[in-house]
Amino acid sequence: MTRRTISTRLAVTASALAAAMMLVPASGLEAQGGPPPPSKPLAPVTAKEWRTPADLNQLQKVDSTYTPPRTAWGDYDFAHTWQIENLNAARILFQRPKKWGNRVYLTPDEFKIRQTNAQRSDSSFSNEGQGLNAGGTQGLADWVTATEFGHRTSMLIDPVDGQLPPLTPWADALWKNGRSSWVPGQAYDSPADFDSWDRCVSRGFPASMFPFRYNNGLRIFQGPGFMVINLEMLGTRMIPIGNAPKWPGQVEAWMGDSRGHWEGKTFVIETSNIKSGDGVTYDIQKRAASPLNMATQNVPPFNTIPTSVQAHTVERLTMVDANTMDYQITYSDPMVFTAPWTARFEWARDDSYQFFEYACFEGDVQVSGYIKSSRAERAQIAAGTRKPETAQQDSRTTFAQQFDYDPAANDRPARPAGPPRGGAQRSSGGQ
Repeated sequence: MTRRTISTRLAVTASALAAAMMLVPASGLEAQGGPPPPSKPLAPVTAKEWRTPADLNQLQKVDSTYTPPRTAWGDYDFAHTWQIENLNAARILFQRPKKWGNRVYLTPDEFKIRQTNAQRSDSSFSNEGQGLNAGGTQGLADWVTATEFGHRTSMLIDPVDGQLPPLTPWADALWKNGRSSWVPGQAYDSPADFDSWDRCVSRGFPASMFPFRYNNGLRIFQGPGFMVINLEMLGTRMIPIGNAPKWPGQVEAWMGDSRGHWEGKTFVIETSNIKSGDGVTYDIQKRAASPLNMATQNVPPFNTIPTSVQAHTVERLTMVDANTMDYQITYSDPMVFTAPWTARFEWARDDSYQFFEYACFEGDVQVSGYIKSSRAERAQIAAGTRKPETAQQDSRTTFAQQFDYDPAANDRPARPAGPPRGGAQRSSGGQ
């Protein structure tokens, strides 16, 4: 699948804060409250459809029949450019729509909705520069049709209901009291009022491995004893293979300390020493990224879930054919989540996918602008020249509740009449 226009990509990477303007459903003008797009013939589907199992509640095992070529030193060759933009464009959510319960795969009627939406997206593709409003895709309908994940109900596969396990009481309190640019009613006085993504530092880990609203490319490089995963947005992971000594416990990094090994044709990565902290502290050195970023569709809001020193992941990368990587990650942090959770989805190989420099921090004047604007607003309120903003007027309220929906689930609430909804309260689970 081809991404949207280059002008769109470069415009939205100027600052992570600009992402707030992009956080709308990817279904075009109609989803944004405007008129429906002009009718166009649906793009054709040329791919052979993946065969849905009879039991829609049973997740299929990873297909390990394909054998990738080997490198000159004998490792399996995963060194390609991959993208996960398909997941974002197809609107396959991280947490499963609750109406589907434990069901892993779509019914034929539900899949037809997803496929038709993908065809409509492909038919609306234009290579003409249209700025932030440029839309459309190429090849999305074929990808949805041909792949196992194109028929799935969510990225999350464990717990079996496709919902994140509850936060522990300790983590829930930190989440509810954390600060970021996404928290309704929050004022800004220093960089410590923003999360690490706001500040163009890091999306954190494992948040960086999930699809965002843009810049969803990954590149793998390999050499004897190493695998490197280069992320298009904010991050490069250098992964030693074998029994290299682990870092001391007090040494942490935004992407953690990873060690890889081969189990047959699957590359397994274990990661610990992930930057720990929370979104409550005013000590910016002790703030951490949320393990899930709300730019991934249908995760808890606010970007304030803490990370403890016990955070640990196990990732499994398996090439199931020459153009598809099955990616599975299990996250465990017993101080934060009451149980581990596992997500599984597919990377699509696209060696023509281009990376452009993600120069975000270098030109990030937004944090300073937010602080100055917030202080000026509060000064005007104190002087009686401005009324306080209501919850309904606070644009951040939109993102304090679920705002991404899978069209195949047909569960988007009707829009209320009158002003936008507001005043959302933080509750465990967040969705």
